[in-house]
Amino acid sequence: MNQILIQIILGIIQGVTEWLPISSSGMVTLANTVFFGVTDVSELLRAALFLHLGTLLAALIYFRKEIIELTKTLFKYKYSDQANKKTLNFLIIATIISGIIGLIILFLLTSLENYFIITGKSITFFVGVFLLFTGIIQIKIRNKGIRKEREIKDSDGYLLGLAQGLASLPGVSRSGITISTLLLRKFDDTTALRLSFLMSIPIVLIGNLFLNLNDFALSSAAFYGLLASFVFGLLTIHILMKLSKKINFGWFVLVFAILMLLGLLVV
Repeated sequence: MNQILIQIILGIIQGVTEWLPISSSGMVTLANTVFFGVTDVSELLRAALFLHLGTLLAALIYFRKEIIELTKTLFKYKYSDQANKKTLNFLIIATIISGIIGLIILFLLTSLENYFIITGKSITFFVGVFLLFTGIIQIKIRNKGIRKEREIKDSDGYLLGLAQGLASLPGVSRSGITISTLLLRKFDDTTALRLSFLMSIPIVLIGNLFLNLNDFALSSAAFYGLLASFVFGLLTIHILMKLSKKINFGWFVLVFAILMLLGLLVV
């Protein structure tokens, strides 16, 4: 298949699923494996991470006001609003913790590749199991909270860093597990969504700088993939912020995971 078309398809998948409680990395990995025959674990992880740059740009634009305020807080911390300080502290702690855990998981995944034969079917199985896990979390933890950003504690940052770090595993939804954890911590829906989306910005940027910078080459095909990821990411995040209080995605994810696992029986 034409490489530009492949990248556009992968970009659309990334743009739509990044903000859903479905693993965008898992879905991009699944498409790359089943439809395009890629089974190298390192290549799959780097390809998924690279497309996150498109949704990163979408988040930067959508939350530009919040990001400007947090940037001002970073350089004028002493004189900044207390709520902005708490949010900034939260993001820094969560990013450091998730970065450390992500590196450990990446090391383990690449190490396992040397001892096991990685096939498309095995990757699909594990993606399905992790999506099943994500769906159950979403259904179980849908309680309404009352906490706002001004009530963030350092302990929230440590816990959310752990949750976001676990999303390095293919199939575990970053937004799904972080939003669920925030809801468990009694944050309201809108605050949980906003904090989860803001958390994605520094870790995706750092991850790409660390893992993809040496191999970075923006080909025409890769450009179209990033563009598709950005456009569909911006559209999806706007829709979800509007509908966040009306939709429980847990059942959708659960059904999707079950169908995926059942599909392995006939592949």
